[in-house]
Amino acid sequence: MAVHILIYILSFIGIWVGSGFVIKAVERMSSSFKISSFIVSFLVLGAFTSVSEFSVGLNSVMENDPEIFVGNLIGASMILFMLLIPIIAIFGKSIRISAELQGFNLPASLVTIALPAIMVMDGVVSKFDGILSLIIFGFLVVGVQSKDKVIEHIEKVKDKYKVGIGKSLLRILFGVALIFISSRFAVEQTHYFSEALNISPFLLSLIVVSFGTNLPELSLAARTIFMRNHQIAFGDYVGSAAFNTFIFGLLTLIYKEKIILTNSYAISLIFLVLALVLFFYFARTKNTISRIEGLVLFLIYVGFIYVEYLLHKGIINLW
Repeated sequence: MAVHILIYILSFIGIWVGSGFVIKAVERMSSSFKISSFIVSFLVLGAFTSVSEFSVGLNSVMENDPEIFVGNLIGASMILFMLLIPIIAIFGKSIRISAELQGFNLPASLVTIALPAIMVMDGVVSKFDGILSLIIFGFLVVGVQSKDKVIEHIEKVKDKYKVGIGKSLLRILFGVALIFISSRFAVEQTHYFSEALNISPFLLSLIVVSFGTNLPELSLAARTIFMRNHQIAFGDYVGSAAFNTFIFGLLTLIYKEKIILTNSYAISLIFLVLALVLFFYFARTKNTISRIEGLVLFLIYVGFIYVEYLLHKGIINLW
């Protein structure tokens, strides 16, 4: 057991270190492109900090256990909106909702993020679900980037920073390779512990693996608490949660078969939708998430963990 625990810990350390390489490289690239910190974080950091989720998901598909990637992606989005964003709001006093996320882009982002949890309610994930996820995510990206004309900015400066971009890409490739190898071990150990502790792979992925794959985002939260600009972390979290829907759709298509789920996702859906609805309400009032509002979202996550624990122990039964 001790050896498996050590491998599990080392796998998450590998994810942490590899994602650190990716984040630092992307930060260098974003400063060169001179684009708003929220947009760069949403489109670039959000994509690359989701590499760990994609790697765990791809390995779970290769292991023929797609429930791991479903649980991990839903759990990751819950951690982003119910744990990490609240942490910044609580300890950073508040989070300002950027202009790029105001208006239609705010509800569009939240619907995109909630989509995987909604789609698994019938216990089956089909190819149609995967295609629809990709389409809706695509519309969201077009809507967000159009406000700052990101593509036009990149076209203007790409020749000036070719060497620096090349070095950053090498760092990204190294980080991605380390993340993929580490996530392979994480999936294998998830199988082991789910059997040894008689815990479903879904529950372990929903709580433990999803926390591990969000270690880079957690470290980013710790850094931004001491910074005045929280938009980098906030954009990363919204983008990462949205990219989880893209990964959900992509992995569903890669798996080729219908995914039949053996666990109920009702509790996850209820808590995630509740958190997103409250986030929307808080964000629309004064275009900020205050310290008190962050605390409310955090308490919802604590309640979710507690209810899942009671369900697993059989103390309560919803069916």
